[in-house]
Amino acid sequence: MKTPPLAEELRPQSLSEVVGQDHLLGEHGLIATTVKANKPLSIVLWGPPGCGKTSIARLYAQAFNLRFVSMSAIFSGVADLKKIVKEAQDHPLLSRGTMLFVDEIHRFNKAQQDAFLPFVENGTLILIGATAENPSFYLNGALLSRLRVLPLYPLDASSLEVLVQRYEKKSGPLPLTPQAREMIALWSQGDGRYLYNLIENIRHISNETLDVERLKQILQKRSPLFDRAGDQHYNLISALHKSVRGSDPDAALYWLSRMLEGGEEPLFLARRIIRMAVEDIGLSDPHALPLAMAARDAYEMLGSPEGELALAEAVVYLALAPKSNALYTALGKAREDAAKTTQYSPPEHILNAPTKLMKNLGYGKGYRYDHEEEEGFSGQNYFPKEFGRHSYYHPVERGFERELKKRLDYFKNKRNKIALPHDNKTG
Repeated sequence: MKTPPLAEELRPQSLSEVVGQDHLLGEHGLIATTVKANKPLSIVLWGPPGCGKTSIARLYAQAFNLRFVSMSAIFSGVADLKKIVKEAQDHPLLSRGTMLFVDEIHRFNKAQQDAFLPFVENGTLILIGATAENPSFYLNGALLSRLRVLPLYPLDASSLEVLVQRYEKKSGPLPLTPQAREMIALWSQGDGRYLYNLIENIRHISNETLDVERLKQILQKRSPLFDRAGDQHYNLISALHKSVRGSDPDAALYWLSRMLEGGEEPLFLARRIIRMAVEDIGLSDPHALPLAMAARDAYEMLGSPEGELALAEAVVYLALAPKSNALYTALGKAREDAAKTTQYSPPEHILNAPTKLMKNLGYGKGYRYDHEEEEGFSGQNYFPKEFGRHSYYHPVERGFERELKKRLDYFKNKRNKIALPHDNKTG
């Protein structure tokens, strides 16, 4: 006889037994209020592995006494959906509809997702999708507008302890020291299914009490939760970037470590560190960019794990550097104006005149060579005459940009004193 996995054997039998999702199942949670009102909604359960998506879907259908049909987007297609719809239309519970659970719903393409629309619209199906990926990135707008997206969260330590106690109530105490008991919860990383898999690996061991060291010998530590191509990838790199921007080197080192532990490509991290240097620090610390570039070069020379220390060095330096996005903002505004004024030529006096015709047209006429001017500054206009002078770069009073602001103000004051006729138009 086949023995079901422990996670299946101990699956919750009612919504009240589901742990860790009180924001949905508590007294004022959406699922609880929907069941109480006896008005089933089509929903998407969005959360990490082992947080209870499948259990909630089954019990949600059970709470309404609906027919429950399950399909996986990995193995199924539109033909399977048509078969389910026909069965739903022929089923005695047609008056209430059928509840269809679609696991990994994000794997369906747009055409497959569109196939659900008429049946969700007319009530033939109450659709429950489950996904670990951000639905807004993977589900098309038409389907998403007909569903309520419900986020689920990893199980916390107290929720995982409830699952351990649920097993022990049925099968007796686990042969673990208190520290080892904490270790299996830590290794589970919020995944109830994985916790039960760990328990399954140790429940038939002899009566010896397992400590942490013995547990490490028996069990394989779970790989870090990280998807290099999915939502988690972008969430973690965003956390790293914002920690650096927020001048928190400890948080920055934590998120850098999370990504390295998860198997992120270190050169991807190096590229993002370079971006942080130019976007969030810029000229407030001119050493930031060379150091970030050097960290990239050091990693390419040393590889892992030695080269990862260079990335950590850059992250800490950038986190503690003075911050300024003045250059980033200035370039954005300049490019916006440039895109709107491509019809304007540079003023004639700064154009080269290698031919007689060009000289006759006034190219280069009146140009003043700054090195020959008093104090090496002519104050001439370098913007298109039709566009006038604009100001983009506004350095902050932090770091080296404090010095740059002094220089900017110096040249601005001298330019105003010179007040050349073609500088009158300003923007």
